[in-house]
Amino acid sequence: MDRRNMLRATVLGMGVMALPFTAWPAAYAAPAQNATGPYGPLLAADANGIQLPAGFTSQIVARSGQTVPGTSYRWHNAPDGGAVFPNGTGWIYVSNSETSASAGGGASRIVFNASGAVVGASRILSGTNSNCAGGRTPWNTWLSCEEISLGRVWETYPLGGTAVVRPAMGRFKHEAAAADPVRRVIYLTEDETDGRFYRFVPSTWGDLSSGTLQVMVAGTGTSGSFTWATVPDPDGSPTVTRNQVSGAKAFNGGEGCHYANDTVWFTTKGDNRVWQVNLLNNTYELAYDDNLVSPGTAPLTGVDNITGSTFGDLYVAEDGGNMEICLITPDDKISVFLRVNGQSGSEITGPAFTPAGNRLYFSSQRGTSGASQGTGGITYCVTGPFRT
Repeated sequence: MDRRNMLRATVLGMGVMALPFTAWPAAYAAPAQNATGPYGPLLAADANGIQLPAGFTSQIVARSGQTVPGTSYRWHNAPDGGAVFPNGTGWIYVSNSETSASAGGGASRIVFNASGAVVGASRILSGTNSNCAGGRTPWNTWLSCEEISLGRVWETYPLGGTAVVRPAMGRFKHEAAAADPVRRVIYLTEDETDGRFYRFVPSTWGDLSSGTLQVMVAGTGTSGSFTWATVPDPDGSPTVTRNQVSGAKAFNGGEGCHYANDTVWFTTKGDNRVWQVNLLNNTYELAYDDNLVSPGTAPLTGVDNITGSTFGDLYVAEDGGNMEICLITPDDKISVFLRVNGQSGSEITGPAFTPAGNRLYFSSQRGTSGASQGTGGITYCVTGPFRT
């Protein structure tokens, strides 16, 4: 089974299947380099201001402060991290709201039928602050993460249920989360200039109410081996979690996080890097660095949210930059997949594929207005011949 097929099994199985392999070719043995994308060049901007390759189309799904078409629900401000969940008759797109509790912080969902039409929308988390990114679990819950000092992780229930705070997962400036069903842990990023990379080991897989928070311990280089060490006080007070373990490796502004095939990738916006962690041999290295790209200029800056397709491609969104989603292929090539025009004061957030892999949802957090509270946010869907 090659890497693409293994990834397809992981994505379609959504982590419920233990994969019986012990080795495969390294996903990204060297930082990705410029190349022509698998879908060809971008065409002129469409009616929504989005440049896409031939064969792809975009539509606006929802706008902040406006009723989601086909529902009575007003879409939240500052849409950020997101994920897609199958619900038996279609799917659900979940999106965080990166704003204050008083301005509607939390998370919402949009429900689609099997043809992709909107059939419902509602709030799934309220009263929380700066819910930036997060992550999906194999048991179909959404971990909504607060990006504030002593921020918390909230487990929400897109398919129905009341959100629950998960303090055992630590209190720090949370960003993203990614579930690893093989090792039965959740990886967590921290958005600080000296942030750390963590994993949470639940006492029982599928139950996040208790467990152990650990932090990566490694050298100062861009590659090497690592170990995990337990964080003594996950509450982060009086000593913040990132300063509790000697030798814990610092990362400059942890952002998105994605797991597949015994590998976890995460991004750091402060230095425009994508990191690859090989969980079979406990090593880490760079999958992308904007200072190491050739030929020409680096296409990806403001490195932020990240997701993966069933084919094995990584899709990395920009916070600023040229408002692009860039694509990194399994053979270490990087290219621009799409560009949003006329929204330089915004950022791209929440990229997530449907289970079939033929639709990609994402948001422009502040839209054309660039308003600080994200009142101009726009959520999109791109449909086309994605590699699956």
